[in-house]
Amino acid sequence: MDNLGTLTGIRDALGAKAASSVEIVRDCIRRIDTARHVNAFITVCEEDALGHAARADAAIARDGMRGLLGVPIAHKDIFCTDGVRTTCASRMLENFVSPYDATVVARLRAAGAVMVGKTNMDEFAMGSTNETSFFGPVANPWDVGRVPGGSSGGSAAALAAGLVPAATGTDTGGSIRQPAAFCGVSGLKPTYGRVSRFGMVAFASSLDQGGPMARSAADLRLLLHHMEGHDPRDSTSADEAPTPHAPQRTMNVGIPREYWADLGEDVARPLEEAVESLRRLGHRCHEVSLPHTAFAVPVYYVVASAEASTNLSRYDGVRYGHRAGEPADLDDLYRRSRSEGFGIEVKRRILTGTYTLSVGYYDAYYGQAQRVRRLIRQDFLDAFGQVDVLLTPATPTPAPALGALTGGVDPTVMYKQDVYTVPASLAGLPALSIPCGFADGLPVGLQLIGPHFAEDRLLALGEAFQRETDWHLRTPTVPEAA
Repeated sequence: MDNLGTLTGIRDALGAKAASSVEIVRDCIRRIDTARHVNAFITVCEEDALGHAARADAAIARDGMRGLLGVPIAHKDIFCTDGVRTTCASRMLENFVSPYDATVVARLRAAGAVMVGKTNMDEFAMGSTNETSFFGPVANPWDVGRVPGGSSGGSAAALAAGLVPAATGTDTGGSIRQPAAFCGVSGLKPTYGRVSRFGMVAFASSLDQGGPMARSAADLRLLLHHMEGHDPRDSTSADEAPTPHAPQRTMNVGIPREYWADLGEDVARPLEEAVESLRRLGHRCHEVSLPHTAFAVPVYYVVASAEASTNLSRYDGVRYGHRAGEPADLDDLYRRSRSEGFGIEVKRRILTGTYTLSVGYYDAYYGQAQRVRRLIRQDFLDAFGQVDVLLTPATPTPAPALGALTGGVDPTVMYKQDVYTVPASLAGLPALSIPCGFADGLPVGLQLIGPHFAEDRLLALGEAFQRETDWHLRTPTVPEAA
């Protein structure tokens, strides 16, 4: 096929028998091979994928189309996949093969989706550039000298390059939304608890949330339908009704002044044009305030690092994961296994988190961060007393050059890329990133944030915007690997 197109388009083509799943999956495999230099995939499941595709074609011929039958998909390599290694882009789990599927994987498999592979990511989802991966950095298909964003950069790059029509991601502080913005695709962080975390390797348990990534908001809606739902195996899973598909209506859209204060003109211009597009559609846009926004990044990195230090303590070289050779004693085994298995960014966050949780510092750092987190959440609740959704930038800049944010000695330079995404994560809110234009030839994304479990509002507004614009349909020309 010349163009993989959208997820909904492929599903319709399969249902009309205008294409076969084997044909589409084979095209995905070919594209992944010719785009090896993008480094979007850690594992490709060619044989299994073609086998599943053949069975999907037989099922469609026999019973007709249902769900996502025969549609190719890629999973971020943080979701456990039965019989296929799950590395979290870390040497620590380089050879770990899960004996079960994550709930997200199982539900999409039950819907008939065909897994073609596992996408690259920042190690243990810790990073904003997809340069911390043990398997090497991912390149942005719009400019291979630039980053795709992180931590779900492999999924975003695979979508932008046309390697797959759909992918899963996870979002702890912006890891779906930021790479979606940098790569010119669409990504949704659902409400915390909307999508099960069972089988999703933990980074920060009070923040982690799986979600869909695709070309369009309509595609995201279709994926979310098959991913969401209560899961008794996840104690944080919400027993909430499925996302409705309510009739389109005029909305009050809030523009938080704090998110626009320091925005560069190159990014502000397409965002302002997007606001005008919504006004032309009849939506009312006006300014609101989220006064504690400035504290979101430091609060996030205290909370997330503290939770990471606890979650990653299980990787000790004893039960599973990387094990140092010929240890002198148990202390040497722990020390060298963790030193060899983890990369520098993961080590930095473990050390930071351990410090903030230590005796004498807990109240000053972690306790205080949780108190400010509640204030940030209240800001949103107050704003949603006035408006239906909030519209903000997704990122402060277009995609930076490879090494620009990670080559120095100050890690906070990279952390500041999360300034517009971490507030919604701290509040547990749903947030959508969709492309809205370009700056110097690179995609710019806008972010829509809604009240808890109001994904339908975000998707409806995103779908309306994408019916009036074609930013989400624009694709880069990716040179083939040598």
